[in-house]
Amino acid sequence: MLRSRLRSAIGLLLVTGVTLVAAACGTSSSNDNGGSAQPAADGKVTITVNALPPATDKADREKFLADVAEFERANPNIDVVPREGKMDPQTFQTRLAGGQLEDVFYVYFTDPASLIAKRQVAEITPYVGEFPTIAQIKPDLMKVFSSQDGKVYGVPWTNYSMGLLYNRDLFTKAGLDPNNPPKTWEEVRSAARAIAGLGDGMIGYGDYSKSNTGGWHFTAELYSLGGELAVNEGGTWKAGFNNDKGKQVLQQLKDMRWSDNSMGSRQLLEWADLLQMMGSGKLGMYVATSDNIPTIVNQYKGDPTKYGLGPMPGAQAKLGGGDGFMFNAKATPEKIRAGLKWITFKFANPDRIAADNKWQADNERPVGLPEPNIWTGEAEQKHVAATAEHANLPQENYAPFVTGSPAIPLKLEPPVAQQLYAVLDVAMQKVLTDRNANIDQLLTNAEKQINSILGGVAS
Repeated sequence: MLRSRLRSAIGLLLVTGVTLVAAACGTSSSNDNGGSAQPAADGKVTITVNALPPATDKADREKFLADVAEFERANPNIDVVPREGKMDPQTFQTRLAGGQLEDVFYVYFTDPASLIAKRQVAEITPYVGEFPTIAQIKPDLMKVFSSQDGKVYGVPWTNYSMGLLYNRDLFTKAGLDPNNPPKTWEEVRSAARAIAGLGDGMIGYGDYSKSNTGGWHFTAELYSLGGELAVNEGGTWKAGFNNDKGKQVLQQLKDMRWSDNSMGSRQLLEWADLLQMMGSGKLGMYVATSDNIPTIVNQYKGDPTKYGLGPMPGAQAKLGGGDGFMFNAKATPEKIRAGLKWITFKFANPDRIAADNKWQADNERPVGLPEPNIWTGEAEQKHVAATAEHANLPQENYAPFVTGSPAIPLKLEPPVAQQLYAVLDVAMQKVLTDRNANIDQLLTNAEKQINSILGGVAS
């Protein structure tokens, strides 16, 4: 649901009924995505890459092309052919089968497991040792791009995870500590009561229930309690939420809405609604990622000094994701090495963080959010120093997230997430609009529908 808000729809195409392994893994003679097994006669290796911003995004496109030129000057034996676009679920399989997929291509965190299982990407394990910065990437992020036996197939670029976004001013006015946001759902409920008790239309806690956002937040809150939306048992996916954990999520929301009256009467909210409410100064808290903050400030006229970010309450797991790059299954060793040089120059390069942050700040882009941050060790120290140097957001407001979130395990979205979220929107809607909603029946109905959907998902 984040960044594009619909990114995991890609999972539908990557985990269902694809029979293109042979097309993806066969040898090739001489096309533009992995053709010749040897470099050109002049010793140059040409790689095609995507993620070039569109012409409508003039500043970012110009920077991308300038980075290509800089890279080619530093690596005169490599030609980079950039293309627009990222992961497009409508065209991916056709381009894969037709030999049109780039040598190095962009993916979301929900994609690698399926691509690896279907052998539709090249293994890069033999080459990663040649690029020392990769060893400083967080292990849980590298695991996303690895098989169960530890073989590596890609490199992460950015990451994000859910936390608790809150209004520090309202916390102070309600007698709460803005430097110590709620760490449990019981504390969330108590804080929401206190904020709603301020009167003047203040809403303690907000949540979604429309356009798949309700199911998305249900999943985030379920994960935080240690629950599972879907489980794979013996190669078969099935619903995993019709239990005490799923009931706890809905019961808490129902109690906050009807018993505490801390969620306000306006419901059936979707993505932009909570950002607008936070920007208006009337909302105390909601579950979000850090990238909501610049949108609240720029689009909804919020004051950046007022917003804090804490780790996910419950802390059993956090819903998260991100993106990165993988390699065409037909890519030769020369292309893989060249591709890794490009990735560790442009996207996964701690030595460029300071320059990139300066460019972002000079172009009035947000600098100082706690994520993305894919690094550990010396690379993370460079990230922290470069971010502090060019920050235009109040980093101290995010200290609870920075200190608390890393210890919480990361969990990705389930298969065909958007279809599952649509089903669970109904349960979220009912508990927030009907004080007599039957939670057990809502979970049972959702379980039946989701099991039917998951019945068509390959393991």
